[in-house]
Amino acid sequence: MWSLAGKRRKRAISKAPDVMVEKLKKALKAGHQAKYVLFDTWFSSPKTILRIHRECRIDTIVMIKKSSKVFYEPDGRRMNIKQIFASGRKRRGRSRYLLLVDVVLSDRDGNAIPARIVCVRNRNNCKDWIAFISTDVSLEPEEILRIYGKRWDIEVFFKTCKSILHLGSECHCLFYDALNAHVSLVFIRYMLLSLQKRCSEDDRTIGELFLVMVDELVDITFAHAMRLIVDAMLQTLREHFGLTEDQLLAFTRQFYESLPASYRHFIQAPAVP
Repeated sequence: MWSLAGKRRKRAISKAPDVMVEKLKKALKAGHQAKYVLFDTWFSSPKTILRIHRECRIDTIVMIKKSSKVFYEPDGRRMNIKQIFASGRKRRGRSRYLLLVDVVLSDRDGNAIPARIVCVRNRNNCKDWIAFISTDVSLEPEEILRIYGKRWDIEVFFKTCKSILHLGSECHCLFYDALNAHVSLVFIRYMLLSLQKRCSEDDRTIGELFLVMVDELVDITFAHAMRLIVDAMLQTLREHFGLTEDQLLAFTRQFYESLPASYRHFIQAPAVP
């Protein structure tokens, strides 16, 4: 039977990918739900990505390490990310990404899943590029970049803890348990400050005012919106061109017959007054 201190020491000597997968499983078991796991190049090996997909059943979006020893399989060829970028046809103009390639991720045990690689320009160096990989191949490149951008909150969190809450510089103790306690206290302070900021600055916390405003701003249905547009169009035709009621009725019928079947199913042609 492991004590809490013993479990912490065991994790401290374990490999980082093993600890990461263990914590993911623990979070899922506790009831947390997530569609994607986001992390940077530290865990971006195909073996780790495949393990998360197999054991946790979650898709990942990862920044790829530019390594010549990590291989992917575009079109059945075995290539590293540098070779993939060099051989791919780049997009020109103001596109948000340079290259999109569908690949297969595999490991030595024979496990394989499809994935999608997106390469973009490095904002800090226009001559450099960055690559991302997503195991959800249904995502568009722009969506992959947007979702990965949510990791920026993590960077802000660590920067705040180190620079403002003195993570690593406030405690000079050499005991492992004391350092672990120091990290936990810094994180708790951050959460309390974030909660205080939310309660004092976020208007959504003012009673039920936000919910009442949302209920009052109910969007009109698509069918109702189309009906309003068609009625306005018929009124304009009647006043501007002087069409007769029969001409308006014939025009309306021909207009609705030209619509796709799915639109005609939900929108019935209005009778011309």
